[in-house]
Amino acid sequence: MAKNRRDKDGGAFGTDGLIAVAIDRDKSSQNALKWAVDNLLQKGQTILLIHVKPRAPSVCSITTKTCQVNNDAPLVCGDPDGSYRQLFLPFRCLCSRKDIQCKDVLLEESDVGKGLVEYANQVFIEVLVVGSSSKSGFLRFNKPTDIPGTITKTAPDFCTVYVIAKGKLTTKKTASRAAPSVSPLRTQLQQNSLKPHPRLPSPSPSTNHNTRAERQSFESQNRRSIDDQSDSSFRPPSSRRGLNGRSYGELSFADSDISFMSSGRPSTERNSLSSLYDNYDSNRTPPPPRLSNFSDVDYGSFESMSYGRKSMDINSPTAFSIGSFDNERSSSASQGGDGDVEAEMRRLKLELKQTMEMYSTACKEALTAKQKATELQRWKLEEERKFEEAKHAEEAALATVEKERAKSKAAIEAAEAAQRIAEIESKKRINAEMKALKESEEKKKAVDALAHSDIRYRKYTIEEIEDATEYFDDKYKIGEGSYGPVYKCYLDHTPVAVKVLRPDATQGRSQFQQEVEVLSCMRHPNMVLLLGACPECGCLVYEYMANGSLEDRLFRQGDSPPLSWQTRFRIAAEIGTVLLFLHQTKPEPLVHRDLKPANILLDRNFVSKVADVGLARLVPPSVANTVTQYRMTSTAGTFCYIDPEYQQTGMLGVKSDIYSLGIMFLQLITGKAPMGLTHYVEKALEKGNFKGLLDPSVSDWPVEDTTEFAKLALKCAEIRRKDRPDLSKVILPELNRLRALAESTQSAVVINSSGPTPCESQTSSPKL
Repeated sequence: MAKNRRDKDGGAFGTDGLIAVAIDRDKSSQNALKWAVDNLLQKGQTILLIHVKPRAPSVCSITTKTCQVNNDAPLVCGDPDGSYRQLFLPFRCLCSRKDIQCKDVLLEESDVGKGLVEYANQVFIEVLVVGSSSKSGFLRFNKPTDIPGTITKTAPDFCTVYVIAKGKLTTKKTASRAAPSVSPLRTQLQQNSLKPHPRLPSPSPSTNHNTRAERQSFESQNRRSIDDQSDSSFRPPSSRRGLNGRSYGELSFADSDISFMSSGRPSTERNSLSSLYDNYDSNRTPPPPRLSNFSDVDYGSFESMSYGRKSMDINSPTAFSIGSFDNERSSSASQGGDGDVEAEMRRLKLELKQTMEMYSTACKEALTAKQKATELQRWKLEEERKFEEAKHAEEAALATVEKERAKSKAAIEAAEAAQRIAEIESKKRINAEMKALKESEEKKKAVDALAHSDIRYRKYTIEEIEDATEYFDDKYKIGEGSYGPVYKCYLDHTPVAVKVLRPDATQGRSQFQQEVEVLSCMRHPNMVLLLGACPECGCLVYEYMANGSLEDRLFRQGDSPPLSWQTRFRIAAEIGTVLLFLHQTKPEPLVHRDLKPANILLDRNFVSKVADVGLARLVPPSVANTVTQYRMTSTAGTFCYIDPEYQQTGMLGVKSDIYSLGIMFLQLITGKAPMGLTHYVEKALEKGNFKGLLDPSVSDWPVEDTTEFAKLALKCAEIRRKDRPDLSKVILPELNRLRALAESTQSAVVINSSGPTPCESQTSSPKL
């Protein structure tokens, strides 16, 4: 035997182990056998071809003890009609081409995987190769089963399982121990491969009178052979020998497989081969691996045809009895012509061999001629295709040349026109540069002149401020701002509010500069008007607001009367309007950063005006289009009103003011402190008792509209900046609707009432 080989995964196995391939009619079985022959077997080795067919009540199975096994019929289960011989034929041909011996094994079991595993356990199969495909497996059941997976999971631990799909190894289950050393099937295979089969002596004229003795010798030899076959499981096809002593593996005179030649048309030679194959089938003899092997036919077959003797069924050894030979012996003795018959048989066998050789030669010549004709046709088509391609290429080249010529002409004309245009543009550019330079000089002169003469705000001296406030006496003090006290006084016979920077304010001077620069060039009816400034002492002079701040009015400082819901809705709309004005300032939007009721001042008519714009920061225009934000180095504003994201990240945006606006709106309708106000309002809305949370000082709240206003305020006070609504598209339209509702309701109240409105009867303490 050849020395051991290694498979592609590195696993070693011995050549004396049993190797089996599970086959069926699908392509995956052929791929599995081809893979096994290429990777697991060497020339001369024996492989088992196993097929499982459905169980029938009248036929034995692998678990039936009465099942007959022999060397000349498929293993394990008899095949009365021979329908499965065609199934094994392509696989036997493949093995024959690769010089591999094969043995047909036909099992019967309702469960394919179970049958294969039980058979592997019985005969100690060491290597089992299984094909995998999308079909239901080796048998067609109603429900698809995963036969390779079942075999891999339930195979004995001494059996290595290879699963092949499309000619490639997909799954491998390696044996965990060696197979039992005593395997009857393996032993029988080895014995059959070594033990020669008996031969019949060739007849000659000198031995014709010993016919009776030869018959007795032949009878005893065949009886012993049948007894040996009854005791053994099976023998490989290569070890089966005819009466002439030659094995099927030696009976080959052509390298090509005739069964695959001229498959497209029938012929008389193929019909004769089919009849000869049927004779083999009637004698219970399996077909040879290659049809060319029929050149050397068993002597026993011709002897049975010559004498008209009933052919043997090797699965029924009792049919081959001594009585039949006695009858034939007496008949042949009376005739005395056994030698002539045997000579005739040899002649017929020689003629058959010559006929097969001639047929094989004719098939080869026909195949060669067909190949040459095909090659010539292919060459002709290729030449025609090349000619057409060359013709099309020439036409395309001519068309390309014409296009390039037209493009070149057009490019020349365009270049000339571009040159003329460039000259004209050059002259225009020179003239424009000269004109721009002249205008720039004139503009510079005008700007310089304006810089010396234009004063955007009135400058007050420190003496004027001190005289008006009597050196900042506390009796003139009306409040405390974010960065200093606020005094009420009269300048130019006009009541004003003066903000003074604290000496210890770290950012006061920068805030002062910002308010002066920003407010001096900005005007809005809902912004506090800057009248002037005193750069010497850091004072800002604002118009005086008679009704103080919105915070004082909400909490009714000095027992002031409550604000009506109409006034509150109007103030909300005014704050939204001025906030949109700040956010749309060009070239950079302004963010207030400290929007709260204390910075909303009310004049004598309760018109709201936003103060403390000095805390605003200029936002770069590059980020002002989508989400306008800017990173600040220090957080500014009042705790409960500051954007949570601004507190965490320092990223300032226009929606930072939206958060403050939402908190202030909730205070407008509830009159409560800002701490935890959003939580209280949400719970009240969920429980349906929102009306009880409204400011009790106002008795005629429009509950439905106020509820919508509260929901809008909660959206403005969302934690995440991206969840807050847009000021111009969502918030301001709703505020304008509520203001229109308030104005219409208030007009009706004025018409129906002769007394003053709540707003007209309100008084306030003098605060900014």
